[in-house]
Amino acid sequence: MTLTLRVLAPDQSVFDGIADEVILPSTTGLLGILPGHISLVTAIDIGVLQVLSNGNWSSIALMGGFAEVEADDVTVLVNGAELGTNIDTNIAEAELEKAKTELDQLITSANSSEKLKAEEKYNRARARAQASNPKS
Repeated sequence: MTLTLRVLAPDQSVFDGIADEVILPSTTGLLGILPGHISLVTAIDIGVLQVLSNGNWSSIALMGGFAEVEADDVTVLVNGAELGTNIDTNIAEAELEKAKTELDQLITSANSSEKLKAEEKYNRARARAQASNPKS
């Protein structure tokens, strides 16, 4: 048995195919989905979706949204997504380092709006870096 996985962003269909297993970054932690999983709807955090297909793992950076599991169909609707294979690891690592530096500078800042924006930028950069290099 397999799953049908669709990852949809507002501007594109990022993934539409068959999967043996899916690991979602839900807002309550990682959520593993196998064929025969119960139906559910969950919020998706900024993070990395892992897909096992034909014995190979692949990664997709997700920028938050929702996922629905229904009868071996997994539909992920997100604000943005990018296949790990389309992300340049060196650029992603540089962006992560820059975002971390910016966040570190704002850690003691009283302006919570700026700090929240820096945290989101860091989380997005981290997701892209992890998706581009699944070993990290």
